[in-house]
Amino acid sequence: MITPDQALAIYRAGPEAVVKVICDLSRQVDLQQRQIEALQKKVAELERTVARLSKNSTNSSKPPSSDITKPKSRREEQEKRKIGAQPGHPRHERPAFPEADIKTFHDYRLDACPECGNPDVIFLDQPPRVLQQMEIKKIMVVKEEHRSYPVWCDRCQKIHYHDFPPEVVKEGLFKDRLTALVAYMKAVDHASFSTIRKFIRDVLGENISRGYLRKILAKVSSALDAPYEELLRRLPLEQLLNVDETGHTENGGKFWTWVFRAELYVLFKIDKSRGSQVLLEVLGKQFNGVLGCDYFSAYHKYMTDFNITVQFCLAHLIRDIKYLTSLPDAETRAYGSRLLAAIKDMFQAIHQHDQLDAVTFTRMLECARERIMQTALNTVPSRLDKNGKEQKREAFNLAKRFRENGKAYFKFITTPGCSPTNNLAEQAVRFVVIDRRITQGTRSEKGRATNERLWTVVGTCALQGRSAFEFILTAVRAYFRNEPAPSLLPTLS
Repeated sequence: MITPDQALAIYRAGPEAVVKVICDLSRQVDLQQRQIEALQKKVAELERTVARLSKNSTNSSKPPSSDITKPKSRREEQEKRKIGAQPGHPRHERPAFPEADIKTFHDYRLDACPECGNPDVIFLDQPPRVLQQMEIKKIMVVKEEHRSYPVWCDRCQKIHYHDFPPEVVKEGLFKDRLTALVAYMKAVDHASFSTIRKFIRDVLGENISRGYLRKILAKVSSALDAPYEELLRRLPLEQLLNVDETGHTENGGKFWTWVFRAELYVLFKIDKSRGSQVLLEVLGKQFNGVLGCDYFSAYHKYMTDFNITVQFCLAHLIRDIKYLTSLPDAETRAYGSRLLAAIKDMFQAIHQHDQLDAVTFTRMLECARERIMQTALNTVPSRLDKNGKEQKREAFNLAKRFRENGKAYFKFITTPGCSPTNNLAEQAVRFVVIDRRITQGTRSEKGRATNERLWTVVGTCALQGRSAFEFILTAVRAYFRNEPAPSLLPTLS
């Protein structure tokens, strides 16, 4: 800051002094301008960092379990429901056992009136009140012993024994039902080897080593080889298929569990890779169906390299757009809000599906698609820095996604049965995530193969309304007796 006296002194010093002061002031202004620009850039980067670190399951692809604190929904803030049955909800009761299933009946009849003691009571021709019970037997384990007696042969000069039946040798200590129970506890109950050993010790009264449990699961894995391979061969032929992946741990190493969800079955595959080569290995180069998935790079590469038809998940897209509305830049937030409104209109149309005929419904979806594409491509905020670099890159990247792959978000409009989201695969993989958290993954390639097969059975049976235990039991029996394995495909079983 130059005072009036200093300005007068400079003026009197002559033109050279004035020019020198002006140059000095200009350099100071330039320096301050650069400092301001650097600080503004740093503030923008910090705001982006804050927004990125603030990502949660509602505005990104992060799972809900990764949320540090789960924000309350509007409904939770508006009304807090009481625990238990809600007013107006229908009463739910367990259906009674059929009379044919009842082994023992206990009848109770009054000999006199419980209030006045009158012995002359009249039995009514009305059904009795019923309270049903069930129990397991105290002796659950039936122990058998197979004996092969020695004989002496004078001609051979040897002792010979009768061979045990092949299925008995294959069974070993645990027969088919106990073998299936161990596998069921491991896959469905997410029980560790330690938990299964405690159950067998405390409930069945026997001590079993971890090594023997591992051998039991190896037998079950072999019993499920054929059903698993049958589904694996069937996958490339599916017309609609949803795919997702989640992390898997093996001896501290990072693996990935892939889930392939078809209409009538689910298949799991554990692989070291999260890349497109897994899709290529499982589905091949000429997959002719529609692949439902999120926007992860592996699916994008598989789609691009082999011209695969893809339905990208709209739910993931909505979360990515919601992230834009959380950024500090006002234009980017407005862009995100316009896109959310356009997509909301599409889902309103989807919810009217049952009220409209097929032609009208398809026309409404196509119009909604065009509005979304126009909003995404025609109103993109942009600002370049002095080096020509886009400063509003989040909006720019989303617009680029729509420009290059926008049509892949709307394949469900022209593909009957195709879902606009990838919820089918995400729901199918949830119990695997629970298993990973409880059991801490696998320790070997054999363990991986066992999990793949058991998870495939559990997921498929849940989808078809079948008993996973009964299927495992049937497969184990067939394996012990060298019979054909059952099929997980309902049309072929």
